[in-house]
Amino acid sequence: MSRYIRIGRRGFTLIELMIVVAIVGILASLAIYGVRKYIANAKTAEARNSIGQIGKDAQTAYEKESLAAGVMAPASSTAVSRALCLGATANVPAGTVPPKAQKYQSNQGPGVDWNTDTGTPGVGFACLKFSMSAPQYYLYAYSATKVTGTGASFQTDAYGDLNGDGTTSDFQLVGAVNADTNLYVSPTIQEFSPEE
Repeated sequence: MSRYIRIGRRGFTLIELMIVVAIVGILASLAIYGVRKYIANAKTAEARNSIGQIGKDAQTAYEKESLAAGVMAPASSTAVSRALCLGATANVPAGTVPPKAQKYQSNQGPGVDWNTDTGTPGVGFACLKFSMSAPQYYLYAYSATKVTGTGASFQTDAYGDLNGDGTTSDFQLVGAVNADTNLYVSPTIQEFSPEE
């Protein structure tokens, strides 16, 4: 009888303990990888959402009529006048280098960041009526090659360096006016090295 009691109270062997430690180590490494992936996806969501909103704002700006101010002659008519916003004169933040592994808080004051082109009608982020008040991981750019008629197009980009290693990620959305004078925006955002 005492023999069964002694076997029941026996401890773990060294091999059993090593197996448990190895399993815990594997689970910890998988958890760290998953958390890093989750954080990277959360950060890139900023670029995807902002680029998508800029695309919608470009469509809205194109669809509004942009006739010259003035009185029309009696019994006259005019064609629908639609135009894309001209490209922004400055990126936000200014320059060509995105924030490295940090956030940038844009200045909401007149004449800076999102409001750089406020004084010039039909130009940049002010024309799009797009701005961000929250700190941002990415540098945003908007350009338009030709703003009216067939062949008019725009491109908006978000450049980022989330881990600060000097390798830049790029999220890009494009739109173009076709022969039917309608603006068509790409259904997907092109992503180049999205988690860099």
